[in-house]
Amino acid sequence: MNQPIVGYHQDEHGDWVADLACGHGQHVRHQPPMTNRPWVLTEEGRARHIGETLFCKKCEGGG
Repeated sequence: MNQPIVGYHQDEHGDWVADLACGHGQHVRHQPPMTNRPWVLTEEGRARHIGETLFCKKCEGGG
């Protein structure tokens, strides 16, 4: 189920987690070459992605 991003926080390791409207969280790491999300490294980049949707595995019963 797709859920909009409503904010962000950092986990205990300093990795960014997107806060989803459903109340769940999803890591949004920049780990090239597997995951290319350089926007997560800046406040401005994260702000530009507020409202975009991510697939929430927990809402689908997979987590």
